[in-house]
Amino acid sequence: MKYVIIGNSAAAIGCIEGIRSVDSQGSITVISKETQHTYSRPLISYLLLGKTDSERMKYRSDNFYEENNCTVMFGTEVTKISPDKKEVLLDNGKSVKYDKLLVATGSNPFVPPIEGVSTAKSVHTFMSLDDALALEKDLTPDSRVIILGGGLIGLKCAEGILKSVKKITVIDMADRILPSILDSEGSSIIQKHLESKGIEFLLGNSISKVDGQRAILKSGDIIEFDSLVIAVGVRANTALVAEAGGTVNRGIYTDLSCKTSLHDIYSAGDCSESYDITIGQPRVLALLPNAYMQGEVAGVNMAGGDMLYDHAIPMNAIGFFGLHVISAGSYEGECYTVAEGNNYKKLFYNDNNLFGYILIGEVARAGIYTALIREKTPLDSIDFELIKDKPQLMAFTKKDRAALLIKEALPDNWQ
Repeated sequence: MKYVIIGNSAAAIGCIEGIRSVDSQGSITVISKETQHTYSRPLISYLLLGKTDSERMKYRSDNFYEENNCTVMFGTEVTKISPDKKEVLLDNGKSVKYDKLLVATGSNPFVPPIEGVSTAKSVHTFMSLDDALALEKDLTPDSRVIILGGGLIGLKCAEGILKSVKKITVIDMADRILPSILDSEGSSIIQKHLESKGIEFLLGNSISKVDGQRAILKSGDIIEFDSLVIAVGVRANTALVAEAGGTVNRGIYTDLSCKTSLHDIYSAGDCSESYDITIGQPRVLALLPNAYMQGEVAGVNMAGGDMLYDHAIPMNAIGFFGLHVISAGSYEGECYTVAEGNNYKKLFYNDNNLFGYILIGEVARAGIYTALIREKTPLDSIDFELIKDKPQLMAFTKKDRAALLIKEALPDNWQ
């Protein structure tokens, strides 16, 4: 059996390990546009911050590919998938045959059209290790940096470079930061925390024009800068499957076995959709844990096993200058809220189920809440009043405690 994997991040690693759990003999070829050994993308801000290095960023050990009998083609891009010939065409003119194919092409930064942006000397995105290293080269202790985008990528960039520059201004059209993962109260806590570190925010605003090293804002204000980081969002990299005739929505369509609409072609990670059990609909869940699990399911099924990815939920585990945030699920239904200083908890529940939560500050044992959402545990089967106040195993029946001891550790493994 010839397995080919396009991509080399979390979904690809999950796929390799999924394949090898079933098939120890088939050949695996990994085609990676990047030139680096597999690494954890969420750690690139910590590299700039000095909290990690290129060795500790590696998502698997140096001998991972050799141990799993993988051939890796670094610095190589797939330009076309030919399902009828069961081959992929490469940018060097060569082709690679496959029996089973995984598309794990990730996402690309969305760069909005900004008049005059080409006149600026230092413009960057912040999605890859190469992006981070290129930005780092341009920074000096006197640098004034504008970050366009107040989401996860933009704010992690701000954290990573704050000690290396003179000033950071974050600009976003939304009226609050992290709007995709936090409510207004949670956003306010994180914003005040970041402001206390010296980061400036201009919200409800945008850049309408760039003139050299000057940004003219929608409000009419003008800000001078040395470097501009564009972090307004990402787009799933779906072109290869779309051009091959596969079904594509916001991401590549996959069923619960992670198979696309094309024969013997699977997809996983930020380029693909997952079935979100909290809303009962497929959507792109661009998160490292989901990417790995989806890749593992794809790999098992590619090798002839039987596994479903039927427990996907949105989830985030992040921190900004020591203040931790964990969130999961969807924010609908009744709310239980506790707020005290930088500690904030909000639980969302309805119809005898927990649907989502937001935790800021005190995040211990958040995995218990995650497990309740994933397993759709009836709240009347546990001591939910106790769980509201403090997640603990004693609120569960003896039968359920052993499984939860494993599940509650999940947030600590997020990167």
